[in-house]
Amino acid sequence: MVEYDLDKLLLERFGFEGFRDGQKQAIESVIESGAVLAVFPTGGGKSLCYQLPALVLEGVTLVVSPLIALMKDQIDFLHRHGIVAARLDSSLDANEVRAISAQLQSGELRLLYVAPERFNNERFLGELKRAKIGLFVVDEAHCISEWGHNFRPDYLKLAEASRSAGAERVLALTATATPSVVADIQRAFGIADMDVVLTGFYRPNLTMLTTPTTAPERMRLLVDRLRTRTPGPTIVYVTLQKTAEEVASRLQIEGFPAQAYHAGMDQPDRTRVQDDWMRSDRGIVVATIAFGMGIDKADVRYVYHFNLPKSLESYSQEIGRAGRDGLPSTVEMLACSSDLPTLENFVFGDTPEESSLCSLLDFIISQPLTFDISNYQASNDHDLRALVLRTVLTYLELDGALVRGTPFYAGYEFRPLTPLDSIVAAFPGSPGEFVLSIFGAAKKGRIWYSLNPDEAATSLGQERKRVVRALEVMSERSMIELRSSDVRDRYTRVATADDRDRLLDELMRRFRHREAQEIARLRMVPELVQADSCQINRLVGYFGEDRSEPCGHCSFCLTGIAQVLRPFVPPQLLSEAVSQDQIRALILQHPKELGTARKRAKFLCGLTSPALAKTKLSRHALFGVAETYPFEEVMAYCAYAV
Repeated sequence: MVEYDLDKLLLERFGFEGFRDGQKQAIESVIESGAVLAVFPTGGGKSLCYQLPALVLEGVTLVVSPLIALMKDQIDFLHRHGIVAARLDSSLDANEVRAISAQLQSGELRLLYVAPERFNNERFLGELKRAKIGLFVVDEAHCISEWGHNFRPDYLKLAEASRSAGAERVLALTATATPSVVADIQRAFGIADMDVVLTGFYRPNLTMLTTPTTAPERMRLLVDRLRTRTPGPTIVYVTLQKTAEEVASRLQIEGFPAQAYHAGMDQPDRTRVQDDWMRSDRGIVVATIAFGMGIDKADVRYVYHFNLPKSLESYSQEIGRAGRDGLPSTVEMLACSSDLPTLENFVFGDTPEESSLCSLLDFIISQPLTFDISNYQASNDHDLRALVLRTVLTYLELDGALVRGTPFYAGYEFRPLTPLDSIVAAFPGSPGEFVLSIFGAAKKGRIWYSLNPDEAATSLGQERKRVVRALEVMSERSMIELRSSDVRDRYTRVATADDRDRLLDELMRRFRHREAQEIARLRMVPELVQADSCQINRLVGYFGEDRSEPCGHCSFCLTGIAQVLRPFVPPQLLSEAVSQDQIRALILQHPKELGTARKRAKFLCGLTSPALAKTKLSRHALFGVAETYPFEEVMAYCAYAV
């Protein structure tokens, strides 16, 4: 570790004259203690807490983040400041990946950004073990908590991954952690209480307004707000992709510089919209929730919620993108109770059918003690959405029913970039003979060779890892272009047939608990709108911050009146939208796919699944016909259709 003066480094390398609240404490703890959790509000400067230590510590700083936009934005920032940084993601070609791998192994790279899914890549895991990891950073660390608002199964293995890679220090970062989630993160990474840096969530420069309205009225309200307030960079958050397109189109007709942004757009279009908005002093982006994460735009003057946010965590994070420069900014929620069914449907859609869990458990118990699984195939075979399947497998690991090994690719494809004779000649003696035998074991197409490394290892009488490493070495030396496919997870089965019923009960308990928790979390949003006290104090209190004085700049403090959400009344009776006879006819045609009331409710509420996609039921005229009705009401209605 080099000698350092943090204040001098901050000015010379980043051009900042002083640290924000909590930054210096977190950085010093990272360097000295080795395991730190920093909980800063959105816009609180979390990134500097690893960018600056990366200049001091030996080895590479590995940053794990689910946000590609953050990676791109921050790498551009680091390059402007003369810092060698890169990202590994699916958008890179083989030459770019090779160049980054070479920088990693040489020690030239100071920061490397990767998504959590990268730890499913056996080649990447092998590279990490050969590199020196000075600091292992986990952004959005709340995702590691299975009871957090955005649990991601891939995050659970990050603590072990940091240890396996030999990381000398760990830094966990989040903007939205309740006290229980903080405790989960501490347990996972071995972070002491004294190394938790929490700066608070209160933002005195944000005027927080909540305005009850109805679906027909809110577009007019949004247009009125945009017309009467001083123009400035604006984000309008919506729930659905189609809503983003509709609202952006309407605002354009009204003469506003608005553009839509959502995951259904091509990456070049998303990049163009983001870049246009970043450069503008009055641009408006109408976006689904992914927009804004990790983007460093300090002068956002307005954040509107056209639809209800799905939780207080999401709301806090999204409004936190306003006023990062400390200047007065306004956030307003156009609160409409008709949004609740759609948001609740997302929650109910993630609870699997008991029959699907039974099918998966029976499959697992029938396997030998060590086996591998393709998530794509298992998702289709057992009618479990991909994220739900990963969650189930993670729960089985937590319960000790499975022990997960290193994921691997069942297939590789490669094409020579130089003549085969030249490749073999570069490995004199028996290594060259081994290289030649690999080509012989592969199936040759017109340009590409394909190889199953397990089958090749067996036929050649070698270990699989030697075959894979030979391919990697040829790729690293630019002799071949290598690409991998058919990722499979290795498992050791601990559970037996005697455990089946217990595991099923435990899985159902977990998912029902999570469903109830997510619904309760969602319903805290209308409770905040209708609060009969300072709304900002309620919001920050949810995250453990205790404020006694009213803020003076929320809707309740400004009016002294508790608001009331207008009850949502569907435009017609559910029986008028779909009849019992129509449901019975569908059951007769698709008894397996629509055999339970929950399955039928998911179909009518527009919640797809592998089985519905495979049978093309997701294209049926009745698919989604009840998406505006409460899920539990639809399920009760469907229960009578037998």
